[in-house]
Amino acid sequence: MVVFSPYDYDFHEDPYPVYERLRAEAPVYHNEKLAFWALARHRDVLEAFKDTRRLTNTQGVSLEQGEFGDPELTTFILAMDPPRHLKYRTLVSRAFTGKRVLDLEPRIRAIAREHAQRAAEGGSCDFVQDFAGKLPMDVISEMLGVPAADRDELRRWADEVVHRDDGVAGIPPAAMAASAHLLAYFADFVSRTRRSATGGLVDALIEAEVDGERLSDREIVSFLFLMIIAGNETTTKLLANAIYWISKNPAERARVEADRTLVPRWVEETLRYDNSSQILGRATTCDYEVGGTTIPKGERVLLLVGSANRDPEVFAEPDRFDLDRDCSESLSFGKGVHFCLGARLARLEGVVGLETALEHFPRFEIDERACVRVHSSNVRGFANMPIRFG
Repeated sequence: MVVFSPYDYDFHEDPYPVYERLRAEAPVYHNEKLAFWALARHRDVLEAFKDTRRLTNTQGVSLEQGEFGDPELTTFILAMDPPRHLKYRTLVSRAFTGKRVLDLEPRIRAIAREHAQRAAEGGSCDFVQDFAGKLPMDVISEMLGVPAADRDELRRWADEVVHRDDGVAGIPPAAMAASAHLLAYFADFVSRTRRSATGGLVDALIEAEVDGERLSDREIVSFLFLMIIAGNETTTKLLANAIYWISKNPAERARVEADRTLVPRWVEETLRYDNSSQILGRATTCDYEVGGTTIPKGERVLLLVGSANRDPEVFAEPDRFDLDRDCSESLSFGKGVHFCLGARLARLEGVVGLETALEHFPRFEIDERACVRVHSSNVRGFANMPIRFG
């Protein structure tokens, strides 16, 4: 019998053989020790994403979310169910309309060029630390109005929040401390913004109103915490995963280097093939039946998105990295009412970041022996990726 745990970091080196065995063994996996159930097939994960009646987000979206106390404090709308979720999503979604995101493209390109030019000066760099981690943090920070001097510290805290200690289940003290630092920073930031407008998104959040109701300071702080984690970590990992896998597939690499119009396909296939957010949590509100197995009410359920994206019932030859693949059934941004609010922005940052990387890091080679993967219970990607280039 296959044994699966999101805290098994050997699994994070190459999770897909484990996913394959999970899909083949049974529709539902149960880990009694860690008290969770897991869904690995695409059809089951898709159905779970769309079912907000029998599955709830109110206990958070990671296995250990409850250790933070109130999940809404750190995940905001991700920890809400309809109809409350829709009300608050409406308040904050104005920042991510198609037009607003497209309007950001010139500035995103300028930020990307600035970091790439600096990183390229020596002929080598750490792709994550010098480029992929800086681009999304600067984009989100500028949207929020966060001063440039504070961004490296915010990124360090954000990295610490998702880090998990090797072989230890649960949230380490350093991650709890980093979360407290971020919450305190944004509480002070919102307070200062109320006294003196910054011209950023926080001003709009303060003034936003639906049915005569506005966001409280606590709710704004919770949303900012979510943005700085989700908006930074996932896009950073997307960029590095894309660079890693294109280097492993030289024929596809040659195609994208010769034809930059393939970069959006490169982004989509990376999202399917090795997405940043591998696992998302729910909890059952009633007995929940999947493939003949009944998960009792009140149990934690993990949706294995990475496994669903490699399900051969949906994707032919799922372990082949293919720029011509139809990725429309990918679940990397979720489905249903909780579809990722920042999907447009993440895709745009991915395309701009990779186009910029091709331009400034020509003929790059990855020093695989020096690469370091993140240790996280649900985020997959690199903490360090040294590269050399022509």
